[in-house]
Amino acid sequence: MESDPVLTPKQSNVRRLKCSVQNYDWGIRGHDSLVARLFALNSGSSVASHKPYAEFWMGTHDSGPSFVIAAADNGGAIDSDSTSLKSWVSENPNVLGDKVAEKWGSDIPFLFKVLSVAKPLSIQAHPDKELAKLLHKVEPKVYRDANHKPEMALAITEFEALCGFISVEELKDVLRSVPEILLMIRDADRNRLLLLDDHANKEEDLKAALRLAFTQLMSASKILISRAISDLKRRLHSESEVRQLTAKELLVLRLEKQYPDDVGIIAAFFLNHVKLNPGEALYLGANEPHAYISGECIECMATSDNVVRAGLTPKFRDVHTLCAIFTYKQGFPEILQGVHVNQYITKYVPPFEEFEVDRCVLPKGASVLFPVSQGPSIFLVAGGEGRMLPQDSLRNDVISEGDVLFVPAKTGINITSNVELLIFRAGVNNKFF
Repeated sequence: MESDPVLTPKQSNVRRLKCSVQNYDWGIRGHDSLVARLFALNSGSSVASHKPYAEFWMGTHDSGPSFVIAAADNGGAIDSDSTSLKSWVSENPNVLGDKVAEKWGSDIPFLFKVLSVAKPLSIQAHPDKELAKLLHKVEPKVYRDANHKPEMALAITEFEALCGFISVEELKDVLRSVPEILLMIRDADRNRLLLLDDHANKEEDLKAALRLAFTQLMSASKILISRAISDLKRRLHSESEVRQLTAKELLVLRLEKQYPDDVGIIAAFFLNHVKLNPGEALYLGANEPHAYISGECIECMATSDNVVRAGLTPKFRDVHTLCAIFTYKQGFPEILQGVHVNQYITKYVPPFEEFEVDRCVLPKGASVLFPVSQGPSIFLVAGGEGRMLPQDSLRNDVISEGDVLFVPAKTGINITSNVELLIFRAGVNNKFF
């Protein structure tokens, strides 16, 4: 009598990743940082209580590469700790899908991150592709690559940011109510802004007037900046005894404690103060001013690390370039609530080809199928534990907090939770296909 054939699990191209951390000074310190906890679980490293943990990077960028450490279907055996995800993808370009490989070559077009923000990042913008190429050529040590960097932040906790220029009417109120700005902007240019009308004036006139005034502000001498901030601080503390300070006034006092005598404190009056609730997202195109202030978020962007800075930072400042590249578009930014794919998955789709993000909250004992994508994906388990079954495999795999997995194009993923799971997926924007 013949014995039954032995069934062996089908090989899967899903791979576990060991990822990088960035310890920038603005990060949350020690075990209070989600970045620190995820990095420790992902890498087996210990957490230093005094150290800031700012960004957890998942992707192929050379400044913070991920490494292929195990196949999801081989019982956790180590493939190679020295095989970067970038090299592995280059050697296995089929995992990208034909359209992605044709558009972006043998690389993943997005960079996936978790941010833990204790104090503000710099007032900054990211250059478009044309400028990125030029900056990288002229200053390769400052501008590390030649790519643009549109990005999206999806709040995990309550999250604060400065983003985009306030409306014309709000700007007029600022010019009337913040006298310290007059030290840094000429009277004629202030009056020009006060006479503007966002209906009667051409958009080009509005932008030109704002550009001139903001450039003067950001280019002011250290003596003028210090005097203006000192006067502002004294006035607000005095007025707080007789009235409730506005949210923006309270914010600039917070900024002053963190970055004394920094022009970014005054510049904050020109920018929208955005507060995201968990599950809300904000996207930023090229050449848009912004500064993250506090909280923890998922961030996704085109694969780039290019940043032009000019305030709220001890790092290199490029005021001339920053003020020159802004679009000077005014008004409150769009907040994405996401679109429900099913009862557990919410999708956030920004107007950029390179990426989209899914947020999945899976109750204990529930199962969900992530729809097949035509491009590659990176999954992050941000909390909980469960099992993952790729549709190209007969074997499921235990997943838990801190796990990061690369999933090839055209691979469906079924996940079942043991305890409530929080999972984020970054992938190429499906509108691209």
